[in-house]
Amino acid sequence: MNHHDIHALRILEEIEKDSGQSQRELARKLDISLGLVNAFVKRLAHKGYFKVTTIPKNRARYILTPKGFAEKTRLTYAFIQHSFHFYKKARGKLKRLFNTLEDGGIQRVVFYGASDLAEIAYVSLKETSLELVGIVDDFKSGEQFLGYTVMHPSIVTRLEYDTIIVTSISSKHDIYENLDKLNITNDKVSWLE
Repeated sequence: MNHHDIHALRILEEIEKDSGQSQRELARKLDISLGLVNAFVKRLAHKGYFKVTTIPKNRARYILTPKGFAEKTRLTYAFIQHSFHFYKKARGKLKRLFNTLEDGGIQRVVFYGASDLAEIAYVSLKETSLELVGIVDDFKSGEQFLGYTVMHPSIVTRLEYDTIIVTSISSKHDIYENLDKLNITNDKVSWLE
């Protein structure tokens, strides 16, 4: 499943929930640009997945068609399969990583990234003797995640840890640069393959 399919699914889901949302509201809810929403709406309407009406004059309403419901169902099924495959693959990689860390005498870890991958890592970590001492994220500091308050990555230098496990789905290059700025060497960072 690619990004286009995921965006299409999310737009169809939102239209089904509330057919009177503006494209600006859709863009805000889906955290994508207004131009991208506009392009998707045009493409999905052209394919016959919903009809666009203007009642009142300045307000568009989107009505999901039977073809649109069928496409939403197909995309939902594909997304579930994709998610299950991602989960299974991530669990296997995390299990191997955690075994290697335990064999190397690592005890205390920090997650870099409050993401879906971090949730899977947290579940996998519970099957080991490793201890999670904190979660850092470039964009979610202050938020609650897995019972922890997410911290800004600059805080990591104050934590007592053996390794940082990168659980972010952001650019590895950006994370590498952030860690380099904090003078954290590669031997203190564990990356998933």
